[in-house]
Parts: sequence; structure tokens; C-alpha cells
Amino acid sequence: MLDLNRQTGHTARPKLSSSIARTPAEVAEAQRIRYKVFGEEMGAKLPSADQGLDIDRFDAYCDHLLVRNNDDNKVVGTYRMMPPEQAVKAGGYYSETEFDMTRLANLRGSMVEVGRSCVHPDYRDGATITQLWGGLADYITKNGHEYLIGCASISMGDGGHYAASVYDKVHKLHGAPTEYSVFPHCPLPLRALNRDLDVSIPPLIKGYLRLGAYIAGQPAWDPDFNVADLFILLPVSRMNPKYVRHFMGQPA
Repeated sequence: MLDLNRQTGHTARPKLSSSIARTPAEVAEAQRIRYKVFGEEMGAKLPSADQGLDIDRFDAYCDHLLVRNNDDNKVVGTYRMMPPEQAVKAGGYYSETEFDMTRLANLRGSMVEVGRSCVHPDYRDGATITQLWGGLADYITKNGHEYLIGCASISMGDGGHYAASVYDKVHKLHGAPTEYSVFPHCPLPLRALNRDLDVSIPPLIKGYLRLGAYIAGQPAWDPDFNVADLFILLPVSRMNPKYVRHFMGQPA
């Protein structure tokens, strides 16, 4: 996923709003910005590239959060969410294409999966991330989900050394209890990589950890996106009270 917090240098900011896609055309808007970021910017191998969209088989089972510029109605950011009942219909969560989630079987009825988060390059600032996180928090609250899961991506541009170092740094402090461990189908070869780099944590992962999330296993390598994915597990009951107040508008 993208560095959602990187500043662009722009000073004037339009008003933003968030909503859930209600029509196929609105879902296509999410898929279009995903293609722009993942396909054009990051060089991901997308099977639907000829359509200028990022489409996979899970989209039809997900809810799609859209952040718009109210001035021109343009979609500038998106997240997708798959609730547990839809995961059953889809034959599993997207995360299961990368991880063995057997140990989470008893949580499946209350897990919502989030992913495919991205922001247009011109809107990577605090205002947009607040809209994304606020919309996501509102969705979780309204639907009563108890656990948030998903894959948080780290660039493999240097061959994986940065990703391996990030994993070592965050797992030491935020590793999940053993009973919540997942196992990558295509593991990042940690032993072959330099894991001692002095690294900064990607903002999206840092945001999850500040909320109270666990890193629930070793990273998986996604060759299509050329990223290492960390499995994020966030029990809603562990959410940092400061974030509860800020995003959910609830007393801590």
C-alpha cells in the first residue's frame, strides 16, 4: 500500500467527504484509482490493466469506501472492506490467498477484512487519511465487527531488505499472541536478507500499530505487486482510546 501520509507541498485543500459505493459505477471509480496507483505508479501486474481498472474476484463481495473532493466530485482515495458473511460467499478472505489463517477460525464470524487502500498522489496528506480512517471506523462501529484484519504492504524495491528490517522492528514490539499466528504461503526469505537496517515504519503500518494492532506472522511475498505483506490483526477492544475519540466520536 501507499505512503498515505506523504506531504505534496500543496497548501490549499478542498473539502473532502467519504461514503460507501452504492452503484457499479461508483465501484468502478474505486477500481480506477486503484489502477492509477497500483498499476501505473507502482507497476503491479494487474489482469484488468487493459480496462484501466484494478479488478479482482473479491471486489464483488466487498464494500468500497470512497473519499471525494467535494469541489469536483473526484474520488481521491479508497479502501475496501469484506465483512464475514461476504467472505463465506467469496470462499474466503483475500488474505487467505497469502496466509494460512487456520488459527483464526474461531474469530471468523466477527472479522472484517480491509485492504486495497490507496490515495491519489496529489492528496496524500492528513486530511485524506483522516477521511479514510474515519469512514472505516464508522463502518466497523455500525456493523459491530470485533476484529479487523488485512495485509499491509511494504515495498520490495531494494530486494526485500527494507521490508525484512521493518518486520523485525515492529514484530518485536507488536507481535500477536501465539494463538493468533498466521503463516505465509510464500514467505519472504528473511534469513537471506539484511534485517538490521535503520528503517522508518511505513505510515499505514504505523497507523495500524498506534490503533493497537498486532503483527500476526512473518511477511508474505506478493510477486504481482512486488511487495512484502504483513498480516494485521486489530481487536476492536484494543483500540487506542485517543483514536476512538478522534475517529469514532465516542468517549474513551
